[in-house]
Amino acid sequence: MKKTLVVGTGYVGLVTGACFSEMGIPVVCIDVDKKKIENLKQGILPIYEPGLDVIVEKNTKAGRLDFSTSLEDNLKDAQVIFSAVGTPPDEDGSADLQYVLEVARTIGRTMDDYKLIVTKSTVPVGTARLVRKTIQEELDKRGLSISFDVASNPEFLKEGDAVNDFMRPDRVVVGVESSKAEEIMTRLYRPFLLNNFRVIFMDITSAEMTKYAANAMLATRISFMNDIANLCEKVGADVNKVRKGIGTDTRIGTKFLYAGCGYGGSCFPKDVKALLKIGEQYGCSMRVIQAVEEVNDDQKFVLFNKLKSFYKGDLKGKTIAVWGLAFKPETDDMREAPSLVIINELLAAGCNIKAYDPVAMQEAKRKLGDKITYSKDIYETVQGADALLVITEWKEFRAPIWNAIKSSMKMPVLFDGRNIYDPNELQKEGIAYFGIGI
Repeated sequence: MKKTLVVGTGYVGLVTGACFSEMGIPVVCIDVDKKKIENLKQGILPIYEPGLDVIVEKNTKAGRLDFSTSLEDNLKDAQVIFSAVGTPPDEDGSADLQYVLEVARTIGRTMDDYKLIVTKSTVPVGTARLVRKTIQEELDKRGLSISFDVASNPEFLKEGDAVNDFMRPDRVVVGVESSKAEEIMTRLYRPFLLNNFRVIFMDITSAEMTKYAANAMLATRISFMNDIANLCEKVGADVNKVRKGIGTDTRIGTKFLYAGCGYGGSCFPKDVKALLKIGEQYGCSMRVIQAVEEVNDDQKFVLFNKLKSFYKGDLKGKTIAVWGLAFKPETDDMREAPSLVIINELLAAGCNIKAYDPVAMQEAKRKLGDKITYSKDIYETVQGADALLVITEWKEFRAPIWNAIKSSMKMPVLFDGRNIYDPNELQKEGIAYFGIGI
């Protein structure tokens, strides 16, 4: 069996490669970062994702999963190459395709037989055409006529549950332009979908758009509920009750209807910006998506503004406890995290900050350095605090010993950025409570 190559060992690439190898497919994950590859060979992962370390270790030992810094050296023995390199936002908000196109150039300069090049990264509509053009240009320079296919296979992984999502997908979207490419992709994914085959084949352009549309819809639901939450506070309604009231409508459903202090992460902010840029390039005003981004940007300031209002604008010298730094639970990812916006506002206001997160402390230190104090647990964090801000809804935050919290704080007041606590319970405990839309 020929190897499957996965170029890029970031979040998407590493999960993809590891999960394919778990199904018995020989995989080589490739990255130009030598240190990262050396660490992976020793079982040291660059990301935190529940269950991923076990799969990587198991399949590396079994010889099904290998790591390399050279795409050229591995290309001859491969038929399928997944491109999962980064597509960071450019200065204008569009996706930067330099790494995607460099992979294409390398393939075009090196390939000597049929290859299927599959874009796994989230890329703008039309990227597959650019990849095909780039590979063909390199083949033309070599004076070779070699057939190849390009496909789009966008990922729909949830950070914190990515392994389960990949192993038991609710759907796999694949954009192809030939029957041969469709046959290869069907064969690759069949082991994951034996009981209920759910590969949705379509043209490549539609597949590219599907990824952006999916993330934009989820982001829209979040921003919609945050808009409703802010109105609920004005009129005296409870957004949690409103959420339940509309979520029972089967046309709406309950997922992604939770009000909070804004979304972050590697996907939603970047993809919303990229979709806006695509609309601009094609002369199509994405008015709903523009509002989604604006609402989310504003929402990241809500907790800070509530705290500032509570202390009548005077926060200088206050000690603020922060629970949760990652943009969501079960990940150490702090990209576009609301915590960063809130902490920077607190620092600018002259606050002293003590923070704790179950897994994102190292990432926080990398981003914030010694600007804040890092605590060993939730109880150390609140000692001497003038307020507690809960930013990430980690499970271990759900049922603290409130007496210990109250007695440790200078001022027992809690600002709940994820609405995980019962206001009545906190009131009985003698802790002032402020949520979102409550």
